[in-house]
Amino acid sequence: MSHIHFSGILILGLLSTMAHSMRFDLQSGATKCISDDIKSSAMTVGKYSVVNPNEGFPKPDSHKVTVRVTSPYGSNYHYGDHVESGNFAFTAAETGDYSACFWVSDHKPSTTVTIDFDWKTGVAAKDWSKVAKKGQIETMEIELTKLYDTVSSIHDEMFFLREREEEMQQLNRSTNSKMATFSFLSLLVCLSVAGLQLWHLKMFFERKKLL
Repeated sequence: MSHIHFSGILILGLLSTMAHSMRFDLQSGATKCISDDIKSSAMTVGKYSVVNPNEGFPKPDSHKVTVRVTSPYGSNYHYGDHVESGNFAFTAAETGDYSACFWVSDHKPSTTVTIDFDWKTGVAAKDWSKVAKKGQIETMEIELTKLYDTVSSIHDEMFFLREREEEMQQLNRSTNSKMATFSFLSLLVCLSVAGLQLWHLKMFFERKKLL
């Protein structure tokens, strides 16, 4: 039973963190943006590098990228201009979609640049090997520390999801209220138009002396 409970905690912990490790191609003159929803106060780290197309030889000048990492409100967290590699680390100041955009300068003839990108957030962003080396912590202590941070992350994520749910409920209540008001006004307009039409017909028949 305890094994199942422990596994459940670990699974939830994995769900409460974000880790992207990918390799993608980018044509010269093109831009590619990668984004993810990160909650406030979450730690995030990333590193990127251009893959050398000719192992054992220097990278061509065309194999350099410009990288910009921005917050949901456009704040700049990292900028690398025509670089072969780089890394970034920050704590999110606000909740929302953070974006990492890669751009390759236009070249003639066109070239394809391959980029390795690793992006981690939350518990996954911590370098546990350095923690162990620095403090000489035993294996069990490291596992307990990881578990504590995972549980803390789950706790924060639960509050975050609860806030999102309350926002959605408030939006639903507001939408329902507006729809009810709109329906009432629509009914009022229809009744007014029907009344005007009846009055117009009555006046028409009276002029024609049919009534």
